Formats: sequence, C-alpha cells, structure tokens
Amino acid sequence: MDRLRAWLPLLLLGAALLFPELAEAAGDAAHGVADAHGGDHPVLGARLPLWSAVPFAGILLSIALFPLVAPSFWHHHYGKIAAGWALLFCVPFLIGYGQEAVDAILHIYAVDYIPFIILLWALFTIAGGIVVRGSLKGAPKVNVGLLAIGTALSSIVGTTGASMLLIRPLLRANSWRIHKTHLVVFFIFLVSNIGGSLTPLGDPPLFLGFLHSVPFFWTLALTPAYLLLSAMLLVGFFFLDSYYYRKEPNDAKVKLAAQESEPFKLVGTHNFLYLAGVIGFVLFSGSVKLGEVHLTAHLHMPIQNIVRDVGLVALGLLSLKTTGGPLRKENEFSWGPIAEVAYLFAGIFMTIIPALAILGAGEDGALGWLVAGVQTDLSYFWVTGGLSSFLDNAPTYLTFFNTALGGLDMSAAECAQNAAMVCGEPEKVAVLIAERNRTLLAISAGAVFMGANTYIGNAPNFMVKAIAEEGGVAMPSFFGYIVRWSLPILVPCFVVVTLVFFL
Repeated sequence: MDRLRAWLPLLLLGAALLFPELAEAAGDAAHGVADAHGGDHPVLGARLPLWSAVPFAGILLSIALFPLVAPSFWHHHYGKIAAGWALLFCVPFLIGYGQEAVDAILHIYAVDYIPFIILLWALFTIAGGIVVRGSLKGAPKVNVGLLAIGTALSSIVGTTGASMLLIRPLLRANSWRIHKTHLVVFFIFLVSNIGGSLTPLGDPPLFLGFLHSVPFFWTLALTPAYLLLSAMLLVGFFFLDSYYYRKEPNDAKVKLAAQESEPFKLVGTHNFLYLAGVIGFVLFSGSVKLGEVHLTAHLHMPIQNIVRDVGLVALGLLSLKTTGGPLRKENEFSWGPIAEVAYLFAGIFMTIIPALAILGAGEDGALGWLVAGVQTDLSYFWVTGGLSSFLDNAPTYLTFFNTALGGLDMSAAECAQNAAMVCGEPEKVAVLIAERNRTLLAISAGAVFMGANTYIGNAPNFMVKAIAEEGGVAMPSFFGYIVRWSLPILVPCFVVVTLVFFL
C-alpha cells in the first residue's frame, strides 16, 4: 500500500500528460454535462482519444521487452508492472468519465475477464489431471501425429482444452532433444489457434457468432481453408523438425532407440467426463435464456452465464478432489502458468477498454478511417485478423460482424412477411449468409487464424508458452516470436489462403 501511495502522484501526472482530453471531460462532468447513457454526448468510443490506448501499448511492450532486458525483475514483478499500466489508464478514466468509466470497467471484468479466466482455469485444472503414459519418442513422424491430433481435437474441446491436454505429452516426448522451440511454436499455430475453426466450441469468436444467430454448424464452411492451412503448416513442420532432428546428438538417438517400449496408456480418464461437462455448460449458456440479474443500472448478467461459471468452477474442484496428487506430480502440474496468465490479462483487459470502445464506435471513433475502409472480403480477413493478433479477438470479430450486417441492402431481403416489419438479428444473419457468405467466412477465419500471430492473440498461446518455459524450453520473446516465426511462416500461408478463398 505504501508503494502504491508513492507511485500514485506519478501515475496521475503521467495520466494528465497522456490524456489531456480526459481532464477536459472531467470538467464537463463537473458542470453537469449529460453523459452517454441518456444525454447529449455521443457513445464513449466516439469521444475517447486514440492516445488513451497508450497504456495498452505499454503493457504489450512490457511483455515484449522486460523478459529480454530484465528477466529476473520481470519474473518477480510482472504482476505489479501490469497493475501499474492498469492504474495509469484506470485513474484518469474514472476521473474523466465517471459512471461511464465505472460501467465499462465492471462490464469488461464481469462479462469478459472473469468468465474468461474461469474457463481457462477449469480447462487447465481438468486437463492437468490427465496423464499420457507410454514411450512416445520425439521423432518427426510422432510429433506431426501429435500436432495433427491436437489440431483435430481443438474444434471439439476448444483450443484451450486441446492445448492443455497435449502440450505436456509433446514436451515429455521431446525432453531428450536440444532443439525444441519450433515444436512449441507450431503447437501454438495449429493446436492453440487454427484447429479451433470448425465449431463454435473451438474458439471464442465463433462462439460469439453462435450467440448472435450464426447457425452452430455453419462454421464447417471454414473446412477447406482449415484443411489447406493445416496441411501447409504440418508439411512445413515435418521438414523443419526433420532438419532439427538430424542435428540432435547421435548417441542420444541410439539411447532413445534402445529404450524399452512402454505401451500407450491414458490415466485419469475420468477427467474426460469433466471436459464433457465443460462443453455442456458452454453450450447451455449459448442455447438457453433464463433471464438476467441486474448487478447495476447498466450491467446485466444473463442467469445462464452465471450457472455456466459456477458449473465450471465446480467441475474444476471435482477434478482436484478426484485426481490424486501423484498423478498431477507425474504431469508436472503447477499453478504458475495459470497465475501468470491471470495477472497479465487482468492488466490487459483493463487497458484494452479504450481500443475496443474506439473500434466499437465504428466510423465515429478515432479509428473510423480503418473501419470505413473495410469493404472487400480481402480487407475483412486481414483487418479482422490483424487487430485480433493484438486485441481480444472476440470483440474484434463482433465489431466487423456488425459492420458486415450494417452494410446489407435489406430492401432486397425477404426476411419479413409484412413489409412494415423490421428484420431482427436472426433474419439479418440469414441474409448475410445467403448474400455475403464469403464475407462472414473472411471475418471468422481472420479472427481465428491470426490469433496465432502473437502470444496474446488467443488465450492458450501465453499459457502454452509459460508451460514450455517452466519445462525448460527457451521460447522466443514477444517480438522474437513475431519476427522469427509468425511473419516468415504464417503470413505467407495467410497470403495463400487469401488468394484461394478471399480474393
């Protein structure tokens, strides 16, 4: 607390220098200017300056640079650094926008962050109780098989569930190898992102589309792009892994070949019932309407979402209760990776508020030129994907999903028997699929595929990185991952996907 008091004046001074517009807004509020909930002001995102996203950029740069320049300091203080950036945005935001700011903060934590971390925690805990035994030997064919299985599983149990289930077996199978970084990078590409593109269970943007009237099985239309991209990456991985495999010491290979084969066996399989329960609760929350609980005047929580989150916590606790400590020890289970994700994303979710609000304001926001410029399927794919690489891909998907709906010529749509009736969202989505199906495909593919471009592009990425580092794998830095891996490998693959499907 004393440290917070010492830092607070500096945070306020920095806020005043970075966000002079907020000080002006505070003065307006003091003089009784009506706010966006019922007065003369436009929506919040239309009034926030682009500069208000500086703390978000700051936390991203901290994640990128501190592990390089001060790794020990970062390891011990990353939570405090994330909190510092969150305060740098939060304090002036509250001063400048009052109740609007309170509502925005409560919304992003109650509706987005808490369910997000509960789902991650449940999947992390349950998958951590499943042990894969057997003599999986880290040769190229075995590794390609593991990645292919994980890519297929991701659309069934979600990218997070598949990642938590298979990252440890992959690391154990290759524990004898010197060159392992590429294994984890391609695992993030395929299992933690691209594999989740076939069902709403696979990745949050697609689930959000399901909640907004996109049919559950419509996402299977992404299958051709999914197969092409997965095939390119798996083939590329095989040749790269074969190259590194040849560089491994020969005596290690001989020793591995001489080891007695242990039959493949899954232990802790009752946890698959809990994983099925997670899928059930997620589907339940998207399919059932039980009304709402009014937490504040402007924050309403669907009851089915509360039931889902309570159910997920219960399933995680059941997994801990019924899966003994020895099994988790064998699986090298620890709370470090989920704690790191929870602390860092708590800061990210706070500082991301202005970026999402500005995008949500469409052409009225500071990035209106960007939103207005998205017209073709190609631009929907790349702009949605590019922003999803650094922002939360679910609201980014929703922004351009609504942009596409708004661009429909509804006069040509036969969506109501009475011409005077206004089409609802289900009818509009049906028209979008009928008339501009490729546009929705581009938005969906961009949000899911390009989450692989950075560590923060999708929830499992950072967790897989943390587990790998805990297991002794030297992972690239934030920028190193982008420059050495995603730009030279993923971007050319996305260009091919563009030429084949979205040009």
